[in-house]
Amino acid sequence: MNFNLVSPETTDDLLHVIDEHHGKRFRFGAGYTDLVMELGKQDDRELTVINLARLSDPRFTSIEEHADGGMRIGALVTAGRIVSHKALNERYPVLGLAAGKLASRQIRHVATVGGNLCTASPAGDIGCALVALGALCEALSPAGGTRTIPIDDFFVATRETSLKSNEVLRGVIIPPVDGKCRTYFDFVKIGTRRSMEIATVSIAYHIEADEDDTITRAGIAIGSAAPTIRYVRSACEYLVGRKFSAMGRSESEAFAAKVLEYASPISDLRASAWYRREVLFNLGKSIFGR
Repeated sequence: MNFNLVSPETTDDLLHVIDEHHGKRFRFGAGYTDLVMELGKQDDRELTVINLARLSDPRFTSIEEHADGGMRIGALVTAGRIVSHKALNERYPVLGLAAGKLASRQIRHVATVGGNLCTASPAGDIGCALVALGALCEALSPAGGTRTIPIDDFFVATRETSLKSNEVLRGVIIPPVDGKCRTYFDFVKIGTRRSMEIATVSIAYHIEADEDDTITRAGIAIGSAAPTIRYVRSACEYLVGRKFSAMGRSESEAFAAKVLEYASPISDLRASAWYRREVLFNLGKSIFGR
């Protein structure tokens, strides 16, 4: 395993290193839960790994209140910190559930939000929950400062994001929730074995309803069912204005059919495309206990 390693400690240093390596081959590393396996398969003296683990900038490392009433999570925050963060789990419990199902406890202590998103796996657990929550990704570059990218636009293809070659993910911003609403939520991950499994199919949902149980906002995402994590927009729109507790069998099946419109699964060693579609349809119905 041969490559060059640089470890900036400040954001200014990081931006300088990115600018210095523009047009050259480099990768970012933080928790290295995925990257170390990739690097172990190659001998590339031309590759530079920019190590983010030593950055001290709280905009990369903290979980904090955002100005709009939502919350902001730095890209270097680990899955383990999400699981244990009280305020984050009170407002966005689906995110805590997803982070808690990521691999093993040991891996959750080092795996980062930024790594989970930038790997751009269609099976990403944290990514699936953040898509359901309608998060914004905050990209930082030496030339253009920062820009925000709706997370639904962040995933371009399998293992490919919309980040430019000189951009780094600094954090994600989650929109505020209505403090008076009732929230229905879950992250369901189906795999072939119970521990440390990559999802065969997954679904994340965050649904808000008013005092009459009428749905006012719905965020639902599916994983391992298409080349990228998908926000099932028309299925979400179908729910708004309906009473959650009054969703009957026909309504639940109509909703599940709309979820399937966003699925284009493949057959692989873990499951067939037919199986993934069947499971996804049943997961959609099960949100309403049908």
